[in-house]
Amino acid sequence: MVTFLRASVEDDAVIATPATSVRSGSTALLPARFEAALVWLMFLCVAAFVVGVLWQDGQPSPLVDLWLSLTTSWLPAVVCWLAVARVGFGRRDVLLAALALTFYAAADTYYAPLNSTWSPPFPNPGDIGYLVFYVLMLTMLSALVRRDLGGQSLSVWLDCGVGSLGAAAVLAVVLNPVIAPALTGSWSLSTLVAVAYPLMDLLLVAAVTGIVVVRGLRVGDRLLLLVVGLLTYTLADIVYALQVAEDAYVFGTPIDPLWALGLALIALYVHGSARRTVPEIAQSHPANRVAALIMSGLATLAGLGVLVVGTRTHVSSLAVVLAGATVLLVAARTQVAFRQLVRMADLRRQATTDHLTGLPNRRALYSQADARMTDPDHQPQAFLLMDLDRFKEVNDSLGHHAGDNLLIQVGTRLSEQLRDGDLLVRLGGDEFALLLDNAGAEQAAAVSAKLCAALAEPFLLEDIAVHSAVSIGFALFPTDGHDLDTLLRKADVAMYRAKAAGNGYHAYSDSDAADVTTQLRTVDELRTALTSDQLVVHYQPKIDLPAGEVHNVEALVRWNHPTRGLLYPDAFLQLVEEAGLMRAMTRVVLRIALDQTAAWHAYGRTLAVAVNLSASSMVDTDLPDEVAAMLTARGLPSSALKLEITEEFLMADRDRARDILTRLRSHGVQISIDDFGTGYSSLAYLRDLPIDELKLDRSFVQPMVDDARAGALVASVVGLARSLGLRLVAEGVETNAAYDELVRLGCDQAQGYFMSRPVPAAELEAWLNARAAVGETTDINPLLVTPPTGAVDGPVAVPVS
Repeated sequence: MVTFLRASVEDDAVIATPATSVRSGSTALLPARFEAALVWLMFLCVAAFVVGVLWQDGQPSPLVDLWLSLTTSWLPAVVCWLAVARVGFGRRDVLLAALALTFYAAADTYYAPLNSTWSPPFPNPGDIGYLVFYVLMLTMLSALVRRDLGGQSLSVWLDCGVGSLGAAAVLAVVLNPVIAPALTGSWSLSTLVAVAYPLMDLLLVAAVTGIVVVRGLRVGDRLLLLVVGLLTYTLADIVYALQVAEDAYVFGTPIDPLWALGLALIALYVHGSARRTVPEIAQSHPANRVAALIMSGLATLAGLGVLVVGTRTHVSSLAVVLAGATVLLVAARTQVAFRQLVRMADLRRQATTDHLTGLPNRRALYSQADARMTDPDHQPQAFLLMDLDRFKEVNDSLGHHAGDNLLIQVGTRLSEQLRDGDLLVRLGGDEFALLLDNAGAEQAAAVSAKLCAALAEPFLLEDIAVHSAVSIGFALFPTDGHDLDTLLRKADVAMYRAKAAGNGYHAYSDSDAADVTTQLRTVDELRTALTSDQLVVHYQPKIDLPAGEVHNVEALVRWNHPTRGLLYPDAFLQLVEEAGLMRAMTRVVLRIALDQTAAWHAYGRTLAVAVNLSASSMVDTDLPDEVAAMLTARGLPSSALKLEITEEFLMADRDRARDILTRLRSHGVQISIDDFGTGYSSLAYLRDLPIDELKLDRSFVQPMVDDARAGALVASVVGLARSLGLRLVAEGVETNAAYDELVRLGCDQAQGYFMSRPVPAAELEAWLNARAAVGETTDINPLLVTPPTGAVDGPVAVPVS
């Protein structure tokens, strides 16, 4: 009580002081101090009333029974009207409370002479004031519910109904001695008023209980003042009614101050509530569902208790009806709760289950793995991370429905290999994870081999037998890590090692971490290389057969690393793809190649340059227009550029390939198929797609002199290209015999180390000038440096923006 009183005074001091000027603040502070003093005076009068009642020991005293009694009735009304003056008539709860306390004080004033010689009839105007007090307070509670507690769920309102009816049923039993006599005999105004008092008490208790159930109460909640005040007032009313029913009430007994205390608490609530805005009231204390459930449970027991007591002794019909209604609402609440539990269980299941495969998902993995790894008696665990190989090919060629079907079948096969206690989950995409219980390195390797074998069997998709495979990396708990995140990271490293090696599975080791660190460092260096002119382009000539002239060159990227020297594509292109840097790199390569071509054209050497495109670069639909813009910006004809693509792109998305290649051809750019003959694809694209040139892979050219079957294949491809009107370029020509055989077969062009390796533009100039001077159509390799063993040139994507 003192805490709430002090808080109210402090609120007055803070809120009532404007920030405009000292004078205006002093002027506004006077009403606030007056109101705070009035609140203190109200409780001092209540305390004096209590002391006076106890001191007079049942003997009448005008000072106590008349003047102090009326003061404790009117002061709460005055405090409430001051609150109305402060907030205006927009706050209905404050206005209703002020009106209710005013009617009560007026009724007390009317009844006051009863203490001397005046005995008014029953009912009288004073009873109207008391009954209006009830109506206004119930209306105020209704306004509070609509303002502060709107939008609650059905279960909350059912809890409210259970609590209200249960409390009302118990109170109906308690008030039965008052209600039953009033209902005997004929009905009259006196009967109605006599019954109205206990019924109003019953409604008031039910309403207060309902608010407590719905909203909940906490220590420090200002609404607690209103609840305690109304319950104190109702308690005084109930005791008074029971004493009157037994003709035992005497004015000036300790129950009299209970009314005064209840009214003072109501006024204190209104005083403090007027100091806050509506959002502050609504957000200050959210509902405490635990307290609500406790109250609802107690009300349920109360309703059942009334029904049980009714079987043993006489209980009023009103109490039985209220108790029965309580039980019915409990049944409805139970049904709602059951449905909520089912829905929550279903949501929990959905939250931890992969919707496609029905396997547990990443959330379930973290939940169970954490429980296992924090168990003091934990067993060793092996964590396997699995990634399907060539899954993208299935999606691209057969569609996403087939890809989903494949994932479902994979999940089923993996599940068939599990032991009790093992946890298989789908992490997302084509990644699965398996947590093996009580397993070490040997068991993890054995399970990995078994899973690889299970997934090596063909899958039936769209009536097509599809062969897949899986790459597995595994890490051990607690050897490699003590938490799931660490194991996941290390298993991911091991999985990529398995995928790169192509051997199915790989166990994590510390050297793998070092390799990953090296890769990350290299990727960072690549980002620097893209912006610091470390990338250079070498050019390899294409020899026209049989004339031996050179009109075309192929641009091949090199990395002039500041510490490692000149690096060939096989040392960094895969990292470029994985890091998503291919787009930026090929812009650089295309810019360098076209700038050099423009320089050649400027002094009369009309060479055309070919640039490789990887499949990943061809997803850019803006590529054709951007390539045309780059040619125009340098004043080059479209014939100065040729783009070399692989069969992988043509088969991955035939419609996209047709669209992009057709648009490139519309700009005059020629299209060449690189590494022809090595892809697993249909030759139908040679008929359907706009293609100008085929580049026969070195794996056919190099053995053709000594291998009759290889020679026959080359001859067949030459005939195929000629019949389709396509130009054929043989790459990988390294001997004079191979060169002469290609001339004999009628191949259009050849390129290879026999004529010239890829060289910088300046060395190519020297090679072309020396070749023209000696009139040779074969190599002048003695002038050049032999390339390092194992250097391989690969395609470079060119989605220029």
